[in-house]
Amino acid sequence: MADSDDEYVGDLSGDDAGGIGDSAYGTRSKDGTGKGKGRQKNKGNRKAAWEEVQRAWDEVAIAEDGSITVAELIEAEKRRRLMRDTTPIQRGIIRHVMLVLDMSIAMAEKDLLPNRFALTFSYAVDFVRVFFEQNPISQLGIIGMRDGIAVRISDMSGNPAEHIEKLRQWAQKDPLGNPSLQNALEMCRGALYHTPSHGTREVLIIYGALLSSDPGDISDTITSLITDRVRVSIIGLAAQVAICAELCARTNDNDDSQYRIALHEQHFHELFLAATTPPVTHEPEQSNASLLMMGFPSRSLASKDYVSLCACHNKPTREGYSCTRCRTKVCRLPTSCPVCGLTLILSTHLARSYHHLFPLKSWVAVPWTEAKKSVACYSCQTPFPAIPKATPKIKIKVKEPSTGGTTAANIDKAKGKGVVPAKTNMTAAPTPGLLPEAIKAGVSESGRYKCPECEEHFCIDCDIFAHEMIHNCAGCLTQPPKKQQQRQEVGGGGRGEAMVIDS
Repeated sequence: MADSDDEYVGDLSGDDAGGIGDSAYGTRSKDGTGKGKGRQKNKGNRKAAWEEVQRAWDEVAIAEDGSITVAELIEAEKRRRLMRDTTPIQRGIIRHVMLVLDMSIAMAEKDLLPNRFALTFSYAVDFVRVFFEQNPISQLGIIGMRDGIAVRISDMSGNPAEHIEKLRQWAQKDPLGNPSLQNALEMCRGALYHTPSHGTREVLIIYGALLSSDPGDISDTITSLITDRVRVSIIGLAAQVAICAELCARTNDNDDSQYRIALHEQHFHELFLAATTPPVTHEPEQSNASLLMMGFPSRSLASKDYVSLCACHNKPTREGYSCTRCRTKVCRLPTSCPVCGLTLILSTHLARSYHHLFPLKSWVAVPWTEAKKSVACYSCQTPFPAIPKATPKIKIKVKEPSTGGTTAANIDKAKGKGVVPAKTNMTAAPTPGLLPEAIKAGVSESGRYKCPECEEHFCIDCDIFAHEMIHNCAGCLTQPPKKQQQRQEVGGGGRGEAMVIDS
């Protein structure tokens, strides 16, 4: 049988690897020598974070008793997402964001399963849903980079259903050509140019290529973005690109943390959803207090025989909202009136955006010494783990023999006769504790987490639900604040007592 030119040479160990070279990886070579060009030259180079391969089976944590505590690792991962700074910071809750997706041939790579293109569009749908849940009075537009040009996927609007429908249509197409950062940034700049000054102007780019096919000098585009106060954040799916790092640093006041590289699928998803949090306000123009006029229309439903067109889509509908200023009919909120430009929202939309300015305080882990207060979660009534019984202490007595002192020979002799030494020691058997990863993440050994305001105990699932979804504490909402109780007790306004009112 004829030899194949592309015969695969696998990993060899010992003396068999002497003729293949110094590489630890299998290679394809015509002569079978497998010579790796440039490996000795770059042997001392430092690897970046995205070059390190980390496998889940290499990081399995083992407890002191030898058991693999998977439950603690899962709880530590949940807790890690909540361990963030809750200090109230001024943020722009009215956001105008342009999402730019790389649709070039580089997105056909399968290092992220099933491939970069399919995974990016799948995560983009999740991003749209979460973005409008966390920022209901914000606007979003989507642009794609494909075959050297920028294509508009969806216009800027506050309707998540339209964005998701457009994303699913474009997800059926194949990636093509090279991306163009300059063309995409110019289209984003044009879309954000007419946005009001009281909102933020942001661009989020998902970039999978290692090059940018631009028609001109991208440095001029970056300067224009800085002049228009546009912030650019990039999530890379491949190696770091110098122009991407410069773009993020210059448009974010030399903050290089806005350019991140995804290490794997889960990390990519976390970086994607992290962009749903509004950025911190740095510009002095936005720090000044200003009033913004908004309208809060009520929903109206017409009779069966009466149908009218909405001003936003020109579609016949029976239900809708009338602008509080010009009485123009729109079908969905939040939006801007197409006639007078008044911002139309609901009170619930404003309340959901409020939690970014005053986030819910982080709950603290409850040790076993304070776990007697509760037997079940205050919110979902899930039973907590039972409090372990105190470890019995073992008493060891040593009796001194009648002859001789407490020498080593006499003690050994006494042990041989079955005599216990006279000295008494109190020792307790060691109990396995939490893993170092779990302790670092703030995992509670008792499975309980306490709100610092109402001091009620909750489970880890209610902790995540309260901080990521409702942004309120169930204990604080069902109980009056302590300060209010103290005022009622001091002022005589407690329960069962008549409040004295001055006439």
